Amino acid sequence: MKRRDFLRRTAQATAAMAFPYAGGVSRACWGAAPAGRPNVVLILVDDLGWVDLGCYGSRYYETPHIDRLAREGVRFVQGYAACAVCSPTRAAVMTGRYPARLGVTDWIRGRFQGGTIPPDKKNPTEYVGDSGKRLLCPPNALWMELDEITIAEVLKAAGYATCHVGKWHLGADDWYPDKQGFDFNIGGCDFGQPPSYFDPYRNAQQGGIPTLKPRKEGEYLTDREADEACRFIKEHQNQPFFLYMAHYAVHRPLQAPKEPIGKYEAKEPPHQGDPVYAAMVERVDEAVGRIVDLLDETGLARNTLIIFASDNGGLLDSTDNAPLRSGKGYPYEGGIRVPTIVRWPAMTDGGWDCDVPVASIDFLPTVCASTGAPMPNDRPIDGQNLLPVLTRTGALQRDRLYWHFPHYRDEDEVPYSIVRAGDWKLIKRYEGRPFELFNLREDLSEKNDLSEAMPQKVQEFDATLTAWLESVRAKLPVPNPGYRATQ
Repeated sequence: MKRRDFLRRTAQATAAMAFPYAGGVSRACWGAAPAGRPNVVLILVDDLGWVDLGCYGSRYYETPHIDRLAREGVRFVQGYAACAVCSPTRAAVMTGRYPARLGVTDWIRGRFQGGTIPPDKKNPTEYVGDSGKRLLCPPNALWMELDEITIAEVLKAAGYATCHVGKWHLGADDWYPDKQGFDFNIGGCDFGQPPSYFDPYRNAQQGGIPTLKPRKEGEYLTDREADEACRFIKEHQNQPFFLYMAHYAVHRPLQAPKEPIGKYEAKEPPHQGDPVYAAMVERVDEAVGRIVDLLDETGLARNTLIIFASDNGGLLDSTDNAPLRSGKGYPYEGGIRVPTIVRWPAMTDGGWDCDVPVASIDFLPTVCASTGAPMPNDRPIDGQNLLPVLTRTGALQRDRLYWHFPHYRDEDEVPYSIVRAGDWKLIKRYEGRPFELFNLREDLSEKNDLSEAMPQKVQEFDATLTAWLESVRAKLPVPNPGYRATQ
């Protein structure tokens, strides 16, 4: 089935829909159902680490509004990004599919970074590398293909107003959010980072954000994003809506208003301690608070599904992810485990922690089940509907999660793949030492590599990982015939 045919059938199927059954779970399990389909607010923060929130243990950063979401919703303690860097996770969020299926396995280079769009507008296929690398790596996509079906497209066909605010990073002009189901695109472009966090949001290298007009010199970008999000909610409060609030923060450059910086400079820092980064986290928290308060004021809070997450672990130069090992870009928990919170007062009890491993791929199936919008049925969807877990009426039908990063990361990480199976995690590298094996229940900080002590388990998980890579047609690194060892 072609993309347009699926979307047409979705519109027909939902035209007369009132409120759906979600994932086959009886409404009687939830108590009284709300009137009308739920609104959906998906908040994705850039580079926010697992312990960068008060509700996840930080004693330095102040996040009372996000902490409130956790108190009133479900806090997942084993939430994962689909990749340790941004663009692949964002593609997985939008489609419910693993990055390896999509060919978006590394962050997408914007045009100002050399990501030139070829004349034929076809993603690159030739492997890349240089004589200093042992491996040639698959080319990363320059955009997410328009054939992919996004949450916004599914919900728009179901009668939802759809709005993207903030960072997109899934392609240039022809692949902007408005080409992928969003009625409104406010700030989304091929930039992975803002030129500046202060209006007019420009620098000499990038220029300005092409989809966000300056309006007040010196205005902080996160505040502007919150304004635009709240304006969209106010203007569409009388119809079901989908808001994708994709903050540019807390990605570099580290910039924040002076007042909160001074407050954190005066605090006694624990292991976390960058006052500018702390101020950026606080500003994101305030933006979340503004959205939640507006939902309260308009009477929409009870029947609004809010999903809050990060696109990857915290950047090591900006924050400290301890007790997790390492950070953004790396295969350890500090790179892929992220804060994940879901609140939907009409359907879920709040104030409890869930230790079921979940991931970015699960958002699309959960949103479809919550709204009654059909999921794409002409392609594999890797994520699962989280409603049975959120309502404590069922379990997920999987026991493994996978990652695939067939690229070099700076100078100190080689291409890798990962399988998480129960409490076990196997990291497979394609250069150097081939395996690391950890038991995360006993060793959250991944200090004790068991690969040599448990070769049979390594063999078992490697076979599982290899089978998955084949099933999703993942592109693997290959030996570089032009490699020349340096002296």
